[in-house]
Amino acid sequence: VMVTQFFVFLYCKCLWRSLKFVIRKFTGRCELQRICYNNKHGARRTLKIGMPNSSALSVPPDKVEKTVEDIMTLKKINPDTNPQLGISLQGSLLQIAGYRNLVAEVEKFRREAYDCENVKHEEMLMKLWKELRPDTPLTARISKQWCEIGFQGNDPKTDFRGMGLLGLLNLLYFAEHDKATALQMLNDSLFSFAIVGINITDLAYSLLVGGALKTHLYNVAPEMASLQHFQQTFCYLMQEFHGFWIEEDPSDIMEFNRVRSKFHRKILRQLKNLDMLSVFLIVVNCRTAAPVVERKLNTLLSLKFSRNL
Repeated sequence: VMVTQFFVFLYCKCLWRSLKFVIRKFTGRCELQRICYNNKHGARRTLKIGMPNSSALSVPPDKVEKTVEDIMTLKKINPDTNPQLGISLQGSLLQIAGYRNLVAEVEKFRREAYDCENVKHEEMLMKLWKELRPDTPLTARISKQWCEIGFQGNDPKTDFRGMGLLGLLNLLYFAEHDKATALQMLNDSLFSFAIVGINITDLAYSLLVGGALKTHLYNVAPEMASLQHFQQTFCYLMQEFHGFWIEEDPSDIMEFNRVRSKFHRKILRQLKNLDMLSVFLIVVNCRTAAPVVERKLNTLLSLKFSRNL
């Protein structure tokens, strides 16, 4: 059986190479040229460039320009008669390198444990409190007041164990850059805000590491995606999960895992759309999206209230 499979694999490989040779002779373009010229910049192009060129997945950003020159020399492509090819290829290789670097950066923050002896960590935590409870002073570092913004106990440190510093960074980014929506979600008291934020951080992390976010980030970041792009994605997921929770109308918080799993599947379906920028919309300035989310939320709350009458 293994011998048969080997020969089938060999046959398919030879057939594919022969087919590519015929297409190149017929069109006068190699596979890379066809990909770059037939697909617009973004996920459609970059995902295809990464498939036939596994070596492209490991090119560091500072080697991209040299790599493009080497590829064009190897493929015998004249840069003077194909100027756009080099630009397109360089953009896609930078996106691939940027995604890889973003995964490493996010992983670094996830692995960094919250340390109450670290002044910067403590400052970020205090800032989170001030953003979410601007008119309520924190009476003590260890306090039941933390439950007011959705932590489980007297010390938020214990809740950050799963996602490390990444959970705090995302919560603080959301509170700072989309404060109106964050406060609205907190005041609705549909679930524990901070704990859900850490949980949604885990969801965003799994989408990133699993490669599902490539579709979105290749469409939204012209070149290299940054940590800010990931945090904007987190903001979007928080807003969407809030609305999704209301639509699902769970009987209590015990249904959280069911709702989260269903929400996860919904996001994965959206991310399979190669042009999903129009669906999975991230606004660079999250504040511009807040009024839309607020109108949607008010409508959903009205519907829920009407059902309960």
